[in-house]
Amino acid sequence: MKKMAELKYHFGLKVRIYPSDTQKQLIKRNSDASRFVYNEMVAINKELWQLRRVKLPIDTVRSRINQLKERKNAKAMSNHFQFLNAEGIDSLAKANAIQNYNRAWKNFHQTPGTGIPKFHRKRSVWKYQTNCQYPKQKEAWLTNGTAKFVDAKHFKLPKLDVIRIKGSKKRLSQLLSRTDQTRIGTVTITKDATDRFFLSLQLGSDTPFVSAFPATKRQVGIDLNTENFLTTSDNTVVANPRYYRTIKGKLAKAQRTLARRQRRAKKEHRSLRNSKNYQQQRLVVAKISAKVADRRRNFLHQLSTTLIKNHDLVVAEELRSKNLLKNHALAMSIADVGWRSFLSMLEYKATLYGHQFVTVNPKNTTQTCHNCGFVMGTEGTDKLTLGDRQWECPKCHVHHIRDHNAAQNILTKGLEQLA
Repeated sequence: MKKMAELKYHFGLKVRIYPSDTQKQLIKRNSDASRFVYNEMVAINKELWQLRRVKLPIDTVRSRINQLKERKNAKAMSNHFQFLNAEGIDSLAKANAIQNYNRAWKNFHQTPGTGIPKFHRKRSVWKYQTNCQYPKQKEAWLTNGTAKFVDAKHFKLPKLDVIRIKGSKKRLSQLLSRTDQTRIGTVTITKDATDRFFLSLQLGSDTPFVSAFPATKRQVGIDLNTENFLTTSDNTVVANPRYYRTIKGKLAKAQRTLARRQRRAKKEHRSLRNSKNYQQQRLVVAKISAKVADRRRNFLHQLSTTLIKNHDLVVAEELRSKNLLKNHALAMSIADVGWRSFLSMLEYKATLYGHQFVTVNPKNTTQTCHNCGFVMGTEGTDKLTLGDRQWECPKCHVHHIRDHNAAQNILTKGLEQLA
């Protein structure tokens, strides 16, 4: 049986789950165990770093270093902390926590700007990971592993047993009717801040999960901006929905109420975790924030799918949102549009549906005349500012709409890059 990494095609599936009260307790227990193991790995490595600074050959220090090294695996840690062997705790949840810790260090060494692993604090969000195993199985299907589909409405998980699920009926029926082997890899169980439970599955197969979109022989460049969400090279303008701005006042009012209840609970020396009024208001604030995020995500998914479906090539400017957010005058508008998420969606959907997506350096795409190539700011001319939405080229005298001209330049750069 092939491993997940050896399979040619991979697919992610996220569905809503509705656990019983007993299953919710088990999810909480596994989430806490996973967080404890991760934090213990952080603590072990911090102590090892301090002990290794002692250069003297002290037997006590060496003995302690050896003890800590031996504890850095799931089995040894469970033997040391007996409560991790309690019934209902998934052994794979502990192993995944250690794997995630090691991956965090790998990302720190390989990805610039990534911080070192830190302690995970207790939050209202619960999360843990397990894996689907196929003991004594020669073939991998969606219905014969330790984590498997019972039918389109139920899923069986280790320790949790059968749980009710809800997702796209079309997508679930397509997956369950597949005639090719499909393996389930990592399974993630999550409770968000609004007390909704989700199940995320990593699927792998040697045959594609979706059909490629037919060729359209169309190409498009897109210019992302805050005035409107995007403008294409064929002069299509998509308005900016500004989801956060529309709900900002309501959210601020709810947050002020939450802050008052927090101060009152602290004044009366009550734990916030056990303060019912505070927890009720925290849920109100979380639901408002989740509504904004859900609406924005839905908008980005629909728009990115439409662009990839209707064009063989999509070219966008390469944006670094982290740097753009340093501009305090535009930070809220930039964070509200979700550019980074949108570009990520375009990238993976182009691969998934057999079309092409590239990003180009945005340098001078706004300042350059698409007709003659003249760059504003040269030959004694002034550069365009954010307030200049339309301009005329001083060389060829062609009138430009700022965003449309930039989108055309982006498409030209993309074609040159591919050539």
